[in-house]
Amino acid sequence: MSDKKRVVVADPVTPEFKKRWTEDLDGLDIDLILLEDPSPEGLSSAVSGADILITRNRPIDDTVLEQAGSSLRLLIKLSRWSIGIDTDACAKRGVQVGHVPQLGCITVAEHAMTFLLMCARDMIRSHLGVVSGAYREHGLTPEVTSERSFAFKWLPVKPFEPYGKTLGIVGFGEIGKELAARAKAFGMDIRYFDQRKAPEAIEKELGAQYAELDTLLAASDFISLHIPHTPKTEKLINAERFRLMKPTAFLLNACRGGVIDEDAMVEALRSGEIAGAGLDVFVEEPLPYDHPLATLENVVLSPHIGGGAGTGRADQRSQVHGLIKNL
Repeated sequence: MSDKKRVVVADPVTPEFKKRWTEDLDGLDIDLILLEDPSPEGLSSAVSGADILITRNRPIDDTVLEQAGSSLRLLIKLSRWSIGIDTDACAKRGVQVGHVPQLGCITVAEHAMTFLLMCARDMIRSHLGVVSGAYREHGLTPEVTSERSFAFKWLPVKPFEPYGKTLGIVGFGEIGKELAARAKAFGMDIRYFDQRKAPEAIEKELGAQYAELDTLLAASDFISLHIPHTPKTEKLINAERFRLMKPTAFLLNACRGGVIDEDAMVEALRSGEIAGAGLDVFVEEPLPYDHPLATLENVVLSPHIGGGAGTGRADQRSQVHGLIKNL
């Protein structure tokens, strides 16, 4: 009988993720089982005799724990939250639950928060005004400052504080929750829309309230999109929905460009139907150099770098390795 730990990844894997899991768990003395059959029967067969289960989205309840048997000692949830995990059943069976945050999700949430802050503080116009010497257009002369003598707000930009403003998060998966955690620290009022309402404990922890999509769009000062691009979400944010938004609202997108009707967005930005946008993704990438978005002063643009932390996968790998080795 092999002394190797049997490690089962409970989420069905694509060829890409099969390769990634094989690479990421390389070097461990384990028998790695990657689930390819998404059916309940496929999961039941795979988990039998497992020492360790790893799950991102697959619910793990007492039935699955029973199918795994008494050999199961560790469940690794790729999240900061135990959503979908029957923690009481794990405790009764003596199964340790370890949490490994999805660092790629964290960096996308950080990027969205960066957009929010840049829009609120009018940072692009502020930066360009400073480096271009825009003070000359206002009849000002540089002078040495002191504690009591300085030129406050010499450039006519319009920054404001996110504190107390409403953030609407469209898509409350791992990224949406990570963004909510950061916005809560800034004292923001958080609303979210998702196909499934989050557990009340998560809503309470993150200070987030569920709202229907159109209600959320009408109430929010910032709207941040974190949904997959599917036929159902193609141009989800369209001309009709731009009309629902406040003229002071900012739209943030760090998911996929196709969830927005770009032509309608350009018109909304030009006309003042919304105040501005922070965009990391576009229908065409790279964004064509002569695209209308590149001519607008009320947008912040980045070249699809929201998920590009560089260290996220390596750090996650290290944390998973540590939990398995310490079992």
